[in-house]
Amino acid sequence: MTKKSFLLSAALLLAAAAVAQGNGTAGITEATSMVSSYFDPATKLIYAIGAVVGLIGGVKVYGKFSSGDPDTSKTAASWFGACIFLIVAATILRSFFL
Repeated sequence: MTKKSFLLSAALLLAAAAVAQGNGTAGITEATSMVSSYFDPATKLIYAIGAVVGLIGGVKVYGKFSSGDPDTSKTAASWFGACIFLIVAATILRSFFL
């Protein structure tokens, strides 16, 4: 008898807890809209960082080219690759999540 009453009370408590939680759709919708609102400013920030990296890279490559350094092309390719990566990463992240 005690085992049946224990199982019955546990089932009632679980049912009450499930009803109290609701479906959660409103919370998920609000979280989605909050996260989506961060992507536009974050994308613009990544584009700005890419522009600054491009300017710094251009100055570094110019300095190497002016001094006659033989691996100027490798340095230019690495800085250019970093800028392209930032721009592509921001675009892909935006397209995945929005």
